[in-house]
Amino acid sequence: MVDFVCKENYVLEDYISLIAYLRSEKGCPWDRVQTHESLKRNLMEEAYEVCEAIDEGDPLHLREELGDLLLQIIFHASIEQDTGGFTMDDIADASCKKLIFRHPHVFGDAPAGTPDQVLDIWEQIKRKERAQKTSASAMDSVPRGLPALWRSEKIQAKAAKVGFDWPDVSGAMDKLREEADELQQGIDAGDLPNIQEELGDILFAVVNVVRFFGLDPEKTLHKSCEKFIRRFRYLEEGAARLGKELSAMSLGEMEEIYQQGRHELEGKEPVPFKP
Repeated sequence: MVDFVCKENYVLEDYISLIAYLRSEKGCPWDRVQTHESLKRNLMEEAYEVCEAIDEGDPLHLREELGDLLLQIIFHASIEQDTGGFTMDDIADASCKKLIFRHPHVFGDAPAGTPDQVLDIWEQIKRKERAQKTSASAMDSVPRGLPALWRSEKIQAKAAKVGFDWPDVSGAMDKLREEADELQQGIDAGDLPNIQEELGDILFAVVNVVRFFGLDPEKTLHKSCEKFIRRFRYLEEGAARLGKELSAMSLGEMEEIYQQGRHELEGKEPVPFKP
């Protein structure tokens, strides 16, 4: 019978035992009924919260979020173990073997003196592991569960590996302008399926421009989100100082305050509003 004893300090084995106890008949009704599918979103959210803690640079917050992410991993392993599948030890065994296999420059005689050479070795090994004989099959292996911006970046990088790439960013910018023109044609025609397709092409083209500067498209867009929130907060506070509700203001009035925020928060000149 699964059991658990509370104590002052715990180690990894205690964490594994605790999850098993929570999923036992003595434990929690909610924990007992969870499945891989029901926990999938939780796993993704915890991973993103780890990333947020890293961005904050707060070690205590990072420790907490890593613990929450580890909970998800142990939980999935516990579900498998209860059905006669794999265990945490099986996960550790397979992962150790994979790491050793993917580090022939450490555990073998493959030459790799720089990080870039290591990445080349990893790419070659992964293609062999997955029997990827073409670049298209390598692109197809990029997980569809990734955020679309990251997936686009990875697909484009694989195309660039075999030379299918612009020589410089000017080609990528020309493609972006071309896609914008095609979107306008779809809008003018009122063709919704075409509008959706061209919007996707524009996003893909934007990622290509971002990639030329070695920037992270997700991080780049997140920075713009944060900037918009700062400016919108300034807009709300500015409207409140005038004793107005945003819903009662015209777009021109709101844009005037918004541009003032742009000037004061980022030190940029206000842009005149053109209705």
